[in-house]
Amino acid sequence: MKGRILTTGGAGYIGSHTTVELLKAGHSVVILDNFENSDRDRVARIPLIAGTADVRLVEGDVRDAQLMADVLKRHKIDAVIHFAGKKAVGESVANPLLYYHDNITGAVSVLSAMREVGCKNLIFSSSATVYGDTEMLPTCETAATSVSSPYGRTKLMIEEIIDDTAASLAAFQAISLRYFNPVGAHASGFIGECPRGVPNNLFPYIAQAAAGIRDYVQIHGSDYETCDGTGSRDYIHVVDLARGHVAAVEHLLSSSADYAPHRKVNLGTGQGHTVLQVLHAFSKACGFQIPYQIGPRRPGDVPASLADPSLSLALFGWKPELDLEEMCRDHWNFQKRERDKSNIGMRMPPVTHKATSDHTDPHRAHQFTSGSRNVLN
Repeated sequence: MKGRILTTGGAGYIGSHTTVELLKAGHSVVILDNFENSDRDRVARIPLIAGTADVRLVEGDVRDAQLMADVLKRHKIDAVIHFAGKKAVGESVANPLLYYHDNITGAVSVLSAMREVGCKNLIFSSSATVYGDTEMLPTCETAATSVSSPYGRTKLMIEEIIDDTAASLAAFQAISLRYFNPVGAHASGFIGECPRGVPNNLFPYIAQAAAGIRDYVQIHGSDYETCDGTGSRDYIHVVDLARGHVAAVEHLLSSSADYAPHRKVNLGTGQGHTVLQVLHAFSKACGFQIPYQIGPRRPGDVPASLADPSLSLALFGWKPELDLEEMCRDHWNFQKRERDKSNIGMRMPPVTHKATSDHTDPHRAHQFTSGSRNVLN
């Protein structure tokens, strides 16, 4: 079944790639984003990459429950994919109240609006950080949860809020996707991860060092019990991850799906790579050695994280297809395009848009349509 999907935070890194894959799969999409950590230009590229303009943008804050309800009703939303929220482990340790306020308030707003209008299908962007420093590697969904950062605690708390909400609402169903470490970019190079300020995640930091934005890569810790002493993570290509969201939402919308109020499902590859292994693979992708320095461990980090992704395959037929080489290649391709545009003052040609609702509405939706030029050239 094809549906009309709302992606909160749909202009962000994972949200934009998921929106592309939803459109390619034949769904209609409404993006809700406040652009706190995302880019309007990249939203305009989404229909060009997907080959369809069946996407609308509402600029606003997910914490505004009335706005959420209005969007759900106006656009007759069949399912919500909730991405919006803060996501940096280190920042959450330094400023935990910000994370509790923004992430929890946003989730409660989404659920309250869904209850108000009767929208009963939710995909939640959770995280493998809910497993903490687990001894079960690879980690399956039945592993004990044990968070080691405020960021991870907000994810676990939201999962528990969804549990309680699902138990109180007839026919409500949700899937919390616990994904591991999303990296890479769309193969076109037109959308990818472009954090503001100093990146908190490894891949964009390496990419910025390769592009000359950073002097070197700072490696946090070399005394972990891994093959080379640096932390090991299960990295997953963001396009694979996006397709996992499509598979999950289609599972919820399918009339043949076995009903369950709230499932927790891993999205990962089941294969781990250390920081140094990633650094060497990225150096190979860009054709030169990227400088690095090793420093002390970072608060909140765990030695290793590795998914058991078997449930996602059994439940909705999803499995990853892209490897570390492709993750590095696509991430570097995106970073090069961003660097080159910055160096010569280039911007993507504008994409025209037309309002699809009353101009007096401060949260009006816009539908994007391509102009007369081929902006992919």
